[in-house]
Amino acid sequence: MKKTVNISDAPKPIAPYSQAILANGTLYVSGQIAIDPYSGKLNDKNIKTQTKQIMENIGAILKEVKMDYSNIVKCSIFMSDMKIYADVNEIYGSYFKENPPAREAMHVAGLPMNVDVEISCIAVDK
Repeated sequence: MKKTVNISDAPKPIAPYSQAILANGTLYVSGQIAIDPYSGKLNDKNIKTQTKQIMENIGAILKEVKMDYSNIVKCSIFMSDMKIYADVNEIYGSYFKENPPAREAMHVAGLPMNVDVEISCIAVDK
């Protein structure tokens, strides 16, 4: 069974995709960028605020399907520059106190809306 997840507490998609898809107990969260879901504007003051906004957006999607950060098994982090890695890692890591998920972090040539970081994830029922 496949269920589309689109909620008001996370940014509206900026292209033809869903915020997330829940299929057979696995949640696939689309890449999130630092858009404030209420104003629709980028929260791009600095890399730490961008990362925090992204993680909060992911949290809202998880909550909608009765999951939390502990359900995440895999993340992908895309960055405009590896020089921001330490700041992204600091904020990202604060959401995983123990047993952090598998992940990759990579430098990419460009991201939507010219942001500095985008994060996607996969979460599963416990």
